[in-house]
Amino acid sequence: FIHTARSRNDQVIVDFKLWMIDASNDVIKEIDTTIKSIIKIAEKNIYTIMPSFTHLKNAQPISFAHYILAYVEMLSRDKKRFLYNKESLLENPLGVAAIAGTSFDIDREFTTKKLKFKKPTNNSVDTVSDRDFVLDFLYSISVCSNHISRFAEEFILWNSDAFDLIKLKDKVVTGSSIMPQKKNPDTLEYLRGKTGHTYGNLFSMLTILKGLPLSYFKDLQDDKELAFKSFDQIKISLQIMREVLNNFIVNKKKMIQLAETGYTTATDLADYIVREHKYPFRKAYLVTSKIVNLAEQKGKKLNELTVPEIKSIDKNLNESALKLFNLENSVKSKKSYGGTSFENIKKMIKKYKKHV
Repeated sequence: FIHTARSRNDQVIVDFKLWMIDASNDVIKEIDTTIKSIIKIAEKNIYTIMPSFTHLKNAQPISFAHYILAYVEMLSRDKKRFLYNKESLLENPLGVAAIAGTSFDIDREFTTKKLKFKKPTNNSVDTVSDRDFVLDFLYSISVCSNHISRFAEEFILWNSDAFDLIKLKDKVVTGSSIMPQKKNPDTLEYLRGKTGHTYGNLFSMLTILKGLPLSYFKDLQDDKELAFKSFDQIKISLQIMREVLNNFIVNKKKMIQLAETGYTTATDLADYIVREHKYPFRKAYLVTSKIVNLAEQKGKKLNELTVPEIKSIDKNLNESALKLFNLENSVKSKKSYGGTSFENIKKMIKKYKKHV
């Protein structure tokens, strides 16, 4: 009687969905654990000042905690994707049989409750040919892999001798085969490289589905291999990411030195001129750019300029304008929600802790 009113077509999908629910829960746990590791780093680095970058050029001073918490946002979105996917996995395929349903008097609501699904699927033809839930799973893994890869690339750059913003501990680097002084960030390069594998699995599944008419074909059997491989890889990648997070040292001295390079507080002056002197922003921008040019010509940092020097550009400026060039004051001033001020960061850390 086990086979009555059932087919491989609907039974396999039931098994696959049940596996994918468990797999999604596993990935969510790995993401939560990784988020906790990032939060711990942020708590220790609220007052660590570094430059933010746009186009890989120094932009404005920020807290390192604010920077690293950006990855909490990314991983939180990844978590939401897996949670959303679980909703679509909770439709019960059992009972649609091969394609047309069955003439036996079965109770699909009963099996739905027993298997802890939410409701039975609506259309038997769609049910046996649907692999959207596989695409959703592979896509979610691909986006999460993308975030891990961006983290890996950033840490590779920062660990380089050119940036020297962080130092990876020996546990997460490997030696050169010929150069005894070399310590290569191979764990991060592994993460960056494996992202391509997860993309490949997603595109393989998309390609399998793109030419299939309704409903079941042997081609669909490849879905398991692609999903299993991507699942194994994302778990390993998140675990390796945590190893890196637990084994690096922040070069606070170099971070603040770099933040002092490139006139990163110039925007603070432009904003001040708009607020205090009611200039249109475009005019304030031009005044500030002239002051930056003056500092470049004199080989000075902005905070090394004198009152007479800034007054030579605009007579309305005074000593209070020079205080704007202090990095800590700049970071403190970014109080808008989502900004880098120290108080904002403390509030966000409390908020994140409630969700993991």
